[in-house]
Amino acid sequence: MGSLGVHFALTAEQSEGLLGADDPDDLLALVQEIEEELADEADQVNSDKAWDAIHRCLSDGTLDPAGGTYPLSHAVLGGTRLDAGEDYFVSHVTAVQVGDVARALALLDEQSFRERFFALDPDDYDGARDATDFAYTWSNLVEVTTFFTRAAQLDRSVIFTVDQ
Repeated sequence: MGSLGVHFALTAEQSEGLLGADDPDDLLALVQEIEEELADEADQVNSDKAWDAIHRCLSDGTLDPAGGTYPLSHAVLGGTRLDAGEDYFVSHVTAVQVGDVARALALLDEQSFRERFFALDPDDYDGARDATDFAYTWSNLVEVTTFFTRAAQLDRSVIFTVDQ
């Protein structure tokens, strides 16, 4: 997956709508509405392509949404996968889980994340795995951490979206 990833903090109403979507088309229409509503808001964070390395570092080194240990595994791909069809990935994390993720992310320091990053399997991770790639990934993780902290304070659920 080499596409751009975005997290959105949802109101209870938005979350209920997504979870109640009947089919992929309905879900995608709701996600598009959320994207448009939050286009310039603090209730979203774009992790560009860094989401790939972030998830790998916070889980089991792979892109398996079920890989790794909760709560860090739920920062990107983990959580409940919503059926958005073959070309779009949407994962949902409840407001309670968001709080758990925020607390776990707050405990990460740059050195421990660096160790996780440089331990990624070069045969599986397509990134450069150099100092520049690490700095890019770390800076995006800092923004994701700030986002989760804010979402937890507001008691929001979160979705992560990415084209496949």
